[in-house]
Amino acid sequence: MSDTRTITANEAKQSLIKCFKKKRPVFLWGPPGIGKSDLVDQVTTELGGKVFDLRLAQMDPTDLRGIPYYNKAKNLMDWAPPIDLPDEAEAKKWPVIVLFLDEMNSAAPAVQAAAYQLILNRRVGKYHLPENVVMCAAGNRESDKGVTYRMPTPLANRFVHQEMRVDFDSWEQWAVQNKVHKDIVGYLSGAKQDLYDFDPKSASRSFATPRSWVFTSELIEDEDTTDKNTTLNLVAGAIGEGLAVKFMAHRKVASKMPKPQDILDGKVKDLAIKDISAMYSLVVSLCYELKDRKEHGGTGKKADATFHKNVDHFFQYMMDNFDTEIVVMGARTALTTYDLKFSATKLKTFDTFHEKFGKYILKASQSSS
Repeated sequence: MSDTRTITANEAKQSLIKCFKKKRPVFLWGPPGIGKSDLVDQVTTELGGKVFDLRLAQMDPTDLRGIPYYNKAKNLMDWAPPIDLPDEAEAKKWPVIVLFLDEMNSAAPAVQAAAYQLILNRRVGKYHLPENVVMCAAGNRESDKGVTYRMPTPLANRFVHQEMRVDFDSWEQWAVQNKVHKDIVGYLSGAKQDLYDFDPKSASRSFATPRSWVFTSELIEDEDTTDKNTTLNLVAGAIGEGLAVKFMAHRKVASKMPKPQDILDGKVKDLAIKDISAMYSLVVSLCYELKDRKEHGGTGKKADATFHKNVDHFFQYMMDNFDTEIVVMGARTALTTYDLKFSATKLKTFDTFHEKFGKYILKASQSSS
């Protein structure tokens, strides 16, 4: 797959939507832990459908083909269809059903052969796929050193192949939508290379991937009830010891930064700690707090005026305490990742902010598009 064009998660999402609408089988390739399965679930949910998840690596050929049995009424051998495949009654409940053949290239050749008829003819034995069923497969690349079998060329040729790569911007949008801990999003905003730390040549059992950072988010969510050493042990078990120490050290410094609530309320205007990583984390925390206030601050003129006052404090604080790189990152994060909408005419700081940083924000937006 080395000569294959690679795409981001956001681009892969658009590819899936197109293939699903055209009922064209699509195969998602990519290293472990980057969110292939989650992406299929997300797209299917947005289309109002249901996923039938078949882990082919854990199946036998008969799990797909079904098994023969003696039909006493017909006095002949008949074929019992597999129960894990959608029937017509189930298909009528959904506008689209995605038959997800996960870990397909990890399945034994005999299982792949059984899947071939299903993909080629949309049937196995007497079973036929309902009309609204679309097929999607996923698997790791051979270079990822997992258990894989080379797909037969005729089978591979039945798919549209899309190879995903790790992309922080795509992941950050997903992380915000799925409430990944703000300390993780903040840390990775200043250390994007740490989002994915998988080396197929390494013997380490723990390494950083988008999936293992989600595990970490869950582990630190209620850490007040867990001693610090246990938290470090668990985080190390998710992302590896080196990154765990680095991340927890970052959190220690970040915890000494001003509270986002006080900044947005205008109570704190200065920044004593000039740690770059902690400043990135503080910007993300401010965006989290702004979004929360926007969503839960109510409606009406008073709520709107309060929100715009908070945004003014946000812009002013960034202009007074951060360098251009972090200010641009903060503005783009607020506007795009967190989708915070405001009226420029209601902001006292907007003209000054736009004059100082507008061209840099525009340039950053163009370079990432």
